[in-house]
Amino acid sequence: MKFTTAIKAIATAGAMALMMSTAASAVTLQMHNGGDPGTLDPHKASGDWENRVIGDYIEGLLTENAKAEAIPGQAESWEISEDGTVYTFKLRDGIQWSDGTPVTAGDFVFAFQRLFNPATAADYAYLQFPIKNSEKINSGEITDFNELGVKAIDDKTLEITLEAPTPFFLDALTHYTAYPVPKHLVEKFGDDWTKVENIVGNGPYLIKEWLPGSYVRSEKNADYYDAANVQIDEVFYHVLEDQAAALNRYRAGEFDILTDFPADQYQWLQDNMPGQAHVVPFLGVYYYVMNQEEGQVLSDVRIREALSTTVVREVIGPDILGTGELPAYGWVPPGTNNYVDTAYAPEWASIPYEERVAHAKELMTEAGYGPDKPLTLQLRYNTNDNHQRIAVAIAAMWEPLGVKVELFNAETAVHYDALRAGDFQVGRAGWLLDYNDPSNTLDLLKTGISQDGTMNWGNNYGRYSNAEYDDLMKQASTELDLVARGKLLANAEKIAMDEFAAIPIYWYVSKDVVSPKISGFEENAKNIFRTRWLSKSE
Repeated sequence: MKFTTAIKAIATAGAMALMMSTAASAVTLQMHNGGDPGTLDPHKASGDWENRVIGDYIEGLLTENAKAEAIPGQAESWEISEDGTVYTFKLRDGIQWSDGTPVTAGDFVFAFQRLFNPATAADYAYLQFPIKNSEKINSGEITDFNELGVKAIDDKTLEITLEAPTPFFLDALTHYTAYPVPKHLVEKFGDDWTKVENIVGNGPYLIKEWLPGSYVRSEKNADYYDAANVQIDEVFYHVLEDQAAALNRYRAGEFDILTDFPADQYQWLQDNMPGQAHVVPFLGVYYYVMNQEEGQVLSDVRIREALSTTVVREVIGPDILGTGELPAYGWVPPGTNNYVDTAYAPEWASIPYEERVAHAKELMTEAGYGPDKPLTLQLRYNTNDNHQRIAVAIAAMWEPLGVKVELFNAETAVHYDALRAGDFQVGRAGWLLDYNDPSNTLDLLKTGISQDGTMNWGNNYGRYSNAEYDDLMKQASTELDLVARGKLLANAEKIAMDEFAAIPIYWYVSKDVVSPKISGFEENAKNIFRTRWLSKSE
């Protein structure tokens, strides 16, 4: 047994022993969390596997109810100016960090300034760019953080000024980028404030243990304002990317909730554990990014077109996964608010597949590739049974083009680090809407921001760049007429998809398995279910 494997085995055994020892005195939730959290800092986080933990121990001005709808959080109320640009929030009485320090409006000011500070390098800072001067501060154009549109009127009153009326702003405030951070601890410890020995929270749970590669453990926060209604005493967020192993542990009673499962086991779950598998459409897109940096082979739009048009999306959901995901040809999920009625549909999607393959071969020949000069591409994906099935299938679809695919998998954190660094050719990615507005996915394709002479591409992993696209997104950000705004965004989507900025593959469905012992689990389009609303019976 390798040393690292042995350590993980010991850690798992220790976790199980602790679970058994606490079971008699506390209600413990065993959550399969998938990937290993790279951070517990809301300004550094990047995935749902981190969101599940962070959203339990920190709460923003607004939070989510059981259906993931925005409700009052640390703010008990707010007022919006007549022109829709100024939000004034009143904080609850008595709210505090878990070390007894009061949570004040100043913590929120400090947090937003830290979020937009270029030195923080927060990949998701752009989610809060509706705030006045935030983008200019983030790009370094403005260096005086006092120019940010976030002000503390007093300890209990926070004022946020926007660049323009933003219909989704309250929903955006439920995202972890809008969470407060403890100013007194960040100033004392810097980024080390999230170490277990330093960390504090203001949410329904408090971090007590963090064993990377194994689990995070939280306990109920007795000082949380709604603690009387919080039913779960303790939560284990288990790291396990092997879905088959996770399902086996669920069947053995070791997990109460699975946040994913092997798609080929869906029918088995329906037959043998009826009602426990929850497969629900929700707002998100599964896609492949193609590295379009200058000098990269995929900077050639002909090759990108050949690859995208020969992916048979219709077989992915029903045949390869077996959970019915719908094919995606556009970038904005169906049902997204504040958008046009008709989804993007490329003309090539209606062309018979054989003709698409023939045209794709012609494009590859024009680009200088063919039977005598095959194109070899590395396709990266994060370790996951379902991702592997899809990668194998798509590699086979590209084989008739003379494309040889080398599959490469890595753990989630390593995989996304490679995407951000541009260390890939084709890479698997996914996006779940942080708030219900088309800008949340379309912002992914905006040109990166120049910082200190370098480009920060954020989550635009493929480095797609189009000046007309960027201009339309800028126009939409200040357009007050929602219909006109929707048309601007739709035009932007068409430009990016016509240039094959990425390869959308399918619209997501959430795949959770929930024990009959768990109550309070509500299916929702965001697939966010906070532990605060759950209860467990023995």
